[in-house]
Amino acid sequence: MSEQQRLDEQAIAKAAEIGLASKLDAAEQIDVDVKTDLFKVVQGQADAINISGQGLVMEKDIRVQEMELHLDNIDIDPLSVLLGQIELKHPVDAIAKLVVTEQDINRALNSDYVQNQMQAIDLNVEGQIQSLKMQQMELLLPDDDKMIFSGKALVQTAGNSRQLDFSAVVRPRTSKQPVLVESFQCKNGQSISLEFAVALLGKMKEITQLSYFEIGKMAIGIKEMEVQTGKITLYTEARVKEIPL
Repeated sequence: MSEQQRLDEQAIAKAAEIGLASKLDAAEQIDVDVKTDLFKVVQGQADAINISGQGLVMEKDIRVQEMELHLDNIDIDPLSVLLGQIELKHPVDAIAKLVVTEQDINRALNSDYVQNQMQAIDLNVEGQIQSLKMQQMELLLPDDDKMIFSGKALVQTAGNSRQLDFSAVVRPRTSKQPVLVESFQCKNGQSISLEFAVALLGKMKEITQLSYFEIGKMAIGIKEMEVQTGKITLYTEARVKEIPL
């Protein structure tokens, strides 16, 4: 690699770092590594882009402890690079690794942003539609390969409503198995019918088997989850539309 090419890459990477930082509420560290040169940029091409960051905060309460994102063979808008905004001509497949802590997950789950985005879940209980709206959620990561969800939900049906407090033990997705619900319990002396439990577990299975979910300018598909005490590492494939994300 020539010295000029390396200087070109550093200049483009620095512009991208500034642009990415401007889109975030906070960031402890952001590093962008671009494999290209000005001649390729003018032609709208980049060989590879690697982005890594720590302590990335968006939407005030959504925080990622660590992120690594790798993209290959990218078509970009040359003019956007000058503005620190690497605009992709076409969405591109990427490999991403995300690390989130228990504290950050719970902060996000109960943030205004997530609560506003979360839709009520409709359950078909023997032909009757019952709506379940989450009101409070907590995730505990006490041991490796174990997640404990607890929460409060409002269940509505035919003009009636009731509170449901619950706790569920879940095993994470791996390369060999899907997400598994190990147990589900009602709390505070509450109970649910067998029919409601079947409908709820069916909906949980449907949600956990979703191929992709959207975060910002990325559609992320989780391939594997590594759960350790206090944190989750997600190994994903992503469809990226724009950088900054």
